[in-house]
Amino acid sequence: MAVEEKKETLGFQTEVKQLLHLMIHSLYSNREIFLRELISNASDAADKLRYQALHNSALLESDPNLEIRVDFDKEAKTVTVADNGIGMNREDVIAHLGTIAKSGTADFLKTLTGDQKKDSQLIGQFGVGFYSAFIVADKVTVETRKADSEEAVRWVSDGSGEFTVEPIEKEKRGTTIILHLKPEAEEFADGWRLRNIIRKYSDHISMPILMRKEVMPTAEEEKEEKDKTPEWETVNTAKALWTRSRSDITDDEYKEFYKHISHDHTDPLKWSHNRVEGKLEYISLLYIPAKAPFDLYNRDMQKGLKLYVQRVFIMDQADEFLPMYLRFIKGVIDSNDLSLNVSREILQKDPAVDSMKTALTKRVLDMLEKLAKKEPEEYVSFWKAFGQVLKEGPAEDYANRERIAKLLRFSSTHSQGVEQDQSLEGYVSRMKEGQDKIYYITAETPKAAANSPHLEVFRKKGLEVLLLSDRVDEWLMSHLFEFDGKSFVDIGRGDLDLGKLDSEEEKQAQEEAAKENKDLVKRIKDVLGADVEAVRVTHRLTDSPACLVVGQQDMGLQMRRIMEAAGQSMPESKPIFEINPEHPLIGRLDKEADEDRFADLTHVIFDQASLAAGGQLDDPAAYVKRLNKLLLEMAD
Repeated sequence: MAVEEKKETLGFQTEVKQLLHLMIHSLYSNREIFLRELISNASDAADKLRYQALHNSALLESDPNLEIRVDFDKEAKTVTVADNGIGMNREDVIAHLGTIAKSGTADFLKTLTGDQKKDSQLIGQFGVGFYSAFIVADKVTVETRKADSEEAVRWVSDGSGEFTVEPIEKEKRGTTIILHLKPEAEEFADGWRLRNIIRKYSDHISMPILMRKEVMPTAEEEKEEKDKTPEWETVNTAKALWTRSRSDITDDEYKEFYKHISHDHTDPLKWSHNRVEGKLEYISLLYIPAKAPFDLYNRDMQKGLKLYVQRVFIMDQADEFLPMYLRFIKGVIDSNDLSLNVSREILQKDPAVDSMKTALTKRVLDMLEKLAKKEPEEYVSFWKAFGQVLKEGPAEDYANRERIAKLLRFSSTHSQGVEQDQSLEGYVSRMKEGQDKIYYITAETPKAAANSPHLEVFRKKGLEVLLLSDRVDEWLMSHLFEFDGKSFVDIGRGDLDLGKLDSEEEKQAQEEAAKENKDLVKRIKDVLGADVEAVRVTHRLTDSPACLVVGQQDMGLQMRRIMEAAGQSMPESKPIFEINPEHPLIGRLDKEADEDRFADLTHVIFDQASLAAGGQLDDPAAYVKRLNKLLLEMAD
């Protein structure tokens, strides 16, 4: 009765209810994945115990051999997965099995599309494998005892929105999960089926996965079997995959290991498996995913490699071994040079870690260079998924800035559409004779960049311009000063000097145009006053009447918006207003004698230039009023 009184019924977190609904309605197209997820969780629990036992051997009690047991009962229609790992107490059970205690939960749920195949991949990336039990089970029972506790707990749910928690007696530490199979999932209560699934998905798990030996007994042996202790056998290879020789590992094994460590259900794009010997000794197995996780731009996302020291698991998400711009890389590093007592604080100060970080970074860049050179179509896929993150590299990794620059892809006026498909090496190879600079423009959208009036003189001269519209682009260009000895020039900033690309006649014509329109420039400046830094005659434009230019030392519009969105107060900067005296509208403005009308027309042209640059008008109503007034006068 005491136990019954302590039994408690609780409700799932809202997000879990939504997730369970997806699971129960067979979200996974491949139901057998449930076993891989549960075995993976059991393996993690054992790894955690092994690590904690380094500091407190009493946690192992009298059971130091860590293992996972998988069993089934055909008559009861159950499958059981048991481990003797770290286990859970009551608080752990409620926290881990009743809520999704991870950042980005809401973002995850927003990302769900309704497409079963795509959503199953997202759920894998989110790492909520326990709930996959409800794909095959209409009731799940969890019995668990934490290694440092005498209190054991039973958790039961049918996935309908509630679960019960009650204290129980449990002799051994660890967790036992009992799945009460749905009628349509009874095929999994079969030894041959379970063994095949384990060998297919979990053969690489570095601890033994045991199942009862199955032989066909005679009638007499069957009677004796009832009183006999069952014999267990190891089903998997039970050797850490990364410690094996590359020649002994199949591509399928590499792919399954990636899915185990990443919780991603898609195959990786590429991997690199290396053993380093000499001053430092370590093994690395690094993977480039095929798709970006939904929380790639969340600062709290799970990132980093699984760290082992002398085959002993130390920590997940050891992010000291790769720079932030390579946070999408998954994998394992196993070192012989670090202490078993290593902590995150020690990792940050250890020179051996710095050396490994340098080498691993180069290893990843090698992989990407080979991918770009030998499999360009695959690299296009990689760039779409991770290109914006790679653009963070030049600012963070000065030593590899040139190598990263070669991997960058941009849209340009040479592109057929808005795809980012042009490399800097390709741009340099197409440069005109006499061209010694790489030209680019930044804008809020690809279309705004492609249609910018600043491109007009470049199109006239057949000069290629990079079109940058990602949020990170202006920040990137503030750290990327040159490539292959060619400096970068923002064509929407400061004075435009085309050097040898302008003939002497063109330069002379520009000087004469500036002199001839001195009075007009002054009239416009008097009207716009403090709204502009300066007014001048342009030589950027051929078709448009005017454009706005950012001062050479001023922050661009794109970067300014990012900083303001982050809550930073930015100093005021005023644009430079450039006019094209060859345009009929500017010619008409110059002839306007009525000063009020001149002011209205000037303001309309200025506001239009601001809109073309992607800006927002300070007073849209005044712009509409002036425009309507001019239209009415034209109609009259």
